[in-house]
Amino acid sequence: MVFDFLRRGSSDAVPEAKASASGPVVALQDSGRVAWSPRDTGSLTRTGFAGNPVGFRSVKLISEAAAALPLVLQDAAQRYDTHPVLSLIRRPNAAQGKAELLEALFGQLLLSGNAYVEAVPGETGVPVELHVLRSDRMRVVPGDDGWPVGYVYSVGGKSHRYDRDAICHIKFFHPQDDHYGLSPMQAAAMALDVHNSASRWSKALLDNAARPSGALVWTGGDGQGAMAEDQFRRLSDEIEANYRGARNAGRPMVLEGGLDWKPMGFSPSDMEFQKTKEAAAREIALAFGVPPILLGIPGDATYSNYQEANRAFYRLTVLPLVTRVAAALSEWLSGIAGAALELKPDLDQVPALAAERDAQWARVAAADFLSTAEKRALLGLPALPEPEDG
Repeated sequence: MVFDFLRRGSSDAVPEAKASASGPVVALQDSGRVAWSPRDTGSLTRTGFAGNPVGFRSVKLISEAAAALPLVLQDAAQRYDTHPVLSLIRRPNAAQGKAELLEALFGQLLLSGNAYVEAVPGETGVPVELHVLRSDRMRVVPGDDGWPVGYVYSVGGKSHRYDRDAICHIKFFHPQDDHYGLSPMQAAAMALDVHNSASRWSKALLDNAARPSGALVWTGGDGQGAMAEDQFRRLSDEIEANYRGARNAGRPMVLEGGLDWKPMGFSPSDMEFQKTKEAAAREIALAFGVPPILLGIPGDATYSNYQEANRAFYRLTVLPLVTRVAAALSEWLSGIAGAALELKPDLDQVPALAAERDAQWARVAAADFLSTAEKRALLGLPALPEPEDG
């Protein structure tokens, strides 16, 4: 019978007496200590992206929205409909299209704070292929003056060194690092740990039939409140084998030989773990710049409606990110091609900003004191070509 060994050993002499006042109590819940996950790119990607739904959805939402944003190419004289750079962006390599390449680029930037694009040189000056390289495999090689002179890509025990001009390194601002950027995932790391821990806590409660923790209090037959060491160990093993896990959910516990159950834990409602998870989820969304309402997180009343939140998401998060990346790519490709080109998002084709764009067009069109050239400059359009003399 379960715990029958307690009755058999109750009359034996106690070989060891516990000096602590908590000796009569057998706790079923270990007291934990604070333990934060590692902050390197690989660990954060596993715990914050692959292992956390809020982090995963935040990165996917931003990278997919940014990759789908239309891009235009222009110089000081005209906006191009066809150009080798545009063809390169549309089909960067044999395995990826524009959306796949840019989604990978934005994803690496959000997860690690750094994005690296490799150019495969061509005969005409414009690269024939573009590839996004994994940030966790890349290392900056600084020169004597501190500026990067090259990059080393390492994988599987092998390394390849790139010249500085062969790689476009895009990074977020980092106040304490000269060569690498600070990712939103690093800023949200503490909230990610809290959210993941709360999820594991909820899972553990379900595995234990959502019962609060408690203690088994032992009172010996002779009135003593101390258990023998072998009794203590065997009791712990019996509980581990027969009363834990989903298979044993709801199984009644048989108490014999002076054992009494004393509930001592807090319930999930008392500890408000659900509110803790929601607060951590909002902090994760805040670090990435995603309005919580777009992620389905309850309790957020910052925006009056979904449309307003979507507009703020594009205006405050997607557009600055795409503008930064497009500017870095255009400057890099201009240096390779030997021509001053500007790659930027086409705001006229963003549905979320249609109302703002219509209002801007109306204001500029109604400004009679502005010339046509000034109006085009305000709208980000290239100047009209000069008319030829007849």
